[in-house]
Amino acid sequence: MNDIQDKHREAFKEEARELLSELETSLLELEERPDDANLIGRVFRAMHTIKGSGAMFGFEAISVFTHEVETVFDLVRNGSIPVTKVLIDLTLAARDHVRSMLDVSEGASEVDKDNAQRIITSMRKLIPDLAAPVKADRLPSPVVTDPQPERADQEITCRIHFRPPRDIAFRGMDPIGLLNELCHMGASTITARTQDVPSLDELNAESCYLYWDVILTTGEGLNAVKDAFLFIQDDAEVKIDIIKDPVDGTDAGQKKLGEILLERGEVTPEIVQRGLCAQKRFGQVLVEMGALQADEVTSALAEQQHLKTQQEKKHAADSASSIRVSSDKLDKLVDLVGELVTLQSLLSQTAAIFKKTKIPAIAEAVERLTSELRDITMGIRMLPIGSTFSKFKRLVRDLSKELGKEIELTTDGAETELDKTVIDKLGDPMVHILRNSIDHGIEQPEDRVVANKPRIGTIHLSAKHSGAHVMVQVRDDGKGLDPDVIRAKAVEKGLISSDAKLSEKEIFALILTPGFSTAKTITNVSGRGVGMDVVKRAIDSLGGSIEISSQKGSSTTITLKLPLTLAIIEGLLVKIGVESFIMPLALVEECVELTHKDIQKSNGRHLAHVRGKVVPYIRLREHFMITGERPAIEQIVIVSLEGQRAGFVVDLVIGGHQTVIKSLGSVYKNIEGISGATILGDGTVALILDIPRLIQQTEQEETNMQNYFT
Repeated sequence: MNDIQDKHREAFKEEARELLSELETSLLELEERPDDANLIGRVFRAMHTIKGSGAMFGFEAISVFTHEVETVFDLVRNGSIPVTKVLIDLTLAARDHVRSMLDVSEGASEVDKDNAQRIITSMRKLIPDLAAPVKADRLPSPVVTDPQPERADQEITCRIHFRPPRDIAFRGMDPIGLLNELCHMGASTITARTQDVPSLDELNAESCYLYWDVILTTGEGLNAVKDAFLFIQDDAEVKIDIIKDPVDGTDAGQKKLGEILLERGEVTPEIVQRGLCAQKRFGQVLVEMGALQADEVTSALAEQQHLKTQQEKKHAADSASSIRVSSDKLDKLVDLVGELVTLQSLLSQTAAIFKKTKIPAIAEAVERLTSELRDITMGIRMLPIGSTFSKFKRLVRDLSKELGKEIELTTDGAETELDKTVIDKLGDPMVHILRNSIDHGIEQPEDRVVANKPRIGTIHLSAKHSGAHVMVQVRDDGKGLDPDVIRAKAVEKGLISSDAKLSEKEIFALILTPGFSTAKTITNVSGRGVGMDVVKRAIDSLGGSIEISSQKGSSTTITLKLPLTLAIIEGLLVKIGVESFIMPLALVEECVELTHKDIQKSNGRHLAHVRGKVVPYIRLREHFMITGERPAIEQIVIVSLEGQRAGFVVDLVIGGHQTVIKSLGSVYKNIEGISGATILGDGTVALILDIPRLIQQTEQEETNMQNYFT
């Protein structure tokens, strides 16, 4: 039992964190649209689910605290309390407190109980009449239908008969709380059965005479429904039946009342036939015949309506099925697929030796299946970047309030998908960038008015696909960057010489150096010279790049170029001497030959004429100081990067290669121009070239050479 309880507790904590994240997003949207009843309902349901599940799985403190917030939002739902900034602030603070209580359960430091009391006291002050206490767990009316199920995963519809023991109150259990938990599993219809309630002179106020019929459509599975009765199933009468194909067939939701009553075992076929012969409503006939009680017919009618409603929802929109899988299992799957890709490469090389057998055909089939499996597996890891964008709304809101600024955060391209690992590592760099934009970029409201700008500043987050990369931009309409100030600060710190010739782009890049800051005062937000260098290191570790552009007085834009995935890429395998290298295929445009005659035409300069255009190239043999003679005919691999073309001279182009990226050890991780390695089918190692860094390094060397001779 302990193992089961621990499993449920972990599941609760995981779900609670998801609900808290959803709660924060809903509250920030509610602040902008305070009259949106759907958002108010989302906030209430999130709090209610955390409260109910917390009490069920031993998190009593969370349940008691969350009940206070739920009570207030129940009044908001009823129109008794308006949505105000004060309410949003308090609820966000309550959300943070619940998160800290969850962290305590995993060994974090104790929560601030005084803060909890302050939140509760402030919440209670919002209730108009404290003399009439509000109870959130109210008994549903005889028939209650939740029009918006929380989930839609592999939906099933259950018929639940629940008769608690008469002395359930003496056992410390609340049947209404259990019914509420069923409501939050999905669309539900609840009918209270009252025929066992005695006359007033025989009624014991401490006994429970009611029992309930519940029709529940849920995506959480049959086991989750059974788990709701885990602590009472031995003492209560609980019967759970799955209703076959409630919404998938052509006649689904159109079951006749007689069919439902027969399935329930309430009547016999003979009684049904007699009822059908009468010229009255079937339910009314059965009641008049004395075959059924009125509430039994009411319960069956509620089931009929429930099934009809679910059919209409099914036809209105196609629901997507999904399951929750731990990230560890997903990472292990990707690793195994990577090993399979390597093994498939070995099989393809071996099959080339046995051309007159069936082995090449088998190898080709395995290659096709492996490629498809790889694409599907990588697709599983892809998540919309909007899940990260939504977290920043709270940051902008709180930080702008702290600094006395008025800032609006807008987003674009939230549906753009990116590898989960990249998204996880993107959070901290984005926080640094946004904090700088809020503190350094956006001016105070009064200063913006003087500068003929809108009083409210804007920070715009956007994301879009660009080949095998995703471009993430953070743009603000603040005061921009002053290249003269940046240059002067860099000279002062000894980062550049006073007579160094730098382009505006290179000057802005100085911001990314460690310890650089132009802030005149040190604040809680920035000014200590820590931030943008951390951003650069984080983006570099992801194999991405960062670029800064700005217009003094009007805007600053920071562009992050990130790889779609960090696990498997399509590469181009090339050789120089006995060494093998991989070039990201997404950057490759074409391959052309380079002969001695071509070299003579360019007078020894590293320039190639390709279809009437001049393309500069880099000799990788010389760059990596690989010994040996060059072949008579070399190959130039031409790549395209940010609209510019460049070539890389190699001895031989082997062809396309599915590349499983392996990180380099600590000794080799700082090698310029190499972003990782992969294992080839024959067991040898091929280095993966960092194309952008190689081009940048070569340009820097040429600039230094020119400065040396001038």
